[in-house]
Amino acid sequence: MNKELIQLVRDVALAVLPISLIVCVLQIGLLHMPWDVFGRFALGALFVGCGLFLFLLGVNAGLLPMGEMIGAELPKSGSVNYLVFMSFVLGVAITVAEPNVLVLAHQIDFTSDGLVPRNMLIFMVALSVGCCVGGAVLRIVTGIPIAKVLMCGYGVILVLSFFTPPNFLPVAYDAGGVTTGPVTVPFIIALGMGTASVLRGKNSFSDGFGLVGLTVIGPIIGVMMLGILYG
Repeated sequence: MNKELIQLVRDVALAVLPISLIVCVLQIGLLHMPWDVFGRFALGALFVGCGLFLFLLGVNAGLLPMGEMIGAELPKSGSVNYLVFMSFVLGVAITVAEPNVLVLAHQIDFTSDGLVPRNMLIFMVALSVGCCVGGAVLRIVTGIPIAKVLMCGYGVILVLSFFTPPNFLPVAYDAGGVTTGPVTVPFIIALGMGTASVLRGKNSFSDGFGLVGLTVIGPIIGVMMLGILYG
């Protein structure tokens, strides 16, 4: 068993064991749930640990290297428009596959009694993330300071918050949070680092990071605008 697999097992254990131990202590001292319910929890925790291990193994083996490779190959076309467009397409595609986005869309569709259709929310969030990924890659190319972009983005969010219906405001911020999920984050980070690594005068550390922070802004603005339209 090599060092990478051992480290993965440790990471999974640190992620799953603490909450499992807390629930066990609460079960003994306070909750006293039926043992069949507690047994299902224990089995579920085991499944979560196994699934998380396989997921992290897949991310390290395929998703991260592929993201870096795509990010390194796209700039070689020599066309900034092509680079930004393909980054937009990848951002949309990876967001549609994000489990957190699907869960949020299902919950909102259910609690709103269909007022906000599930597919409409997924489309808006994916479109917003795609625009932000394309813009974030363009920022790497042009060298615009990320602080200025973040200030402008959150300034727009602040202004829109005064016009967004109260029911949509918390949904908008949750929409920004769910895009930082286990599928989206590794790929977008790898894409940014791969892009920065092949551009002349760019540094993977100082220029490759920040894409996730920028992509959070898009869904918040997108869902706020959706709320204004629906409101």
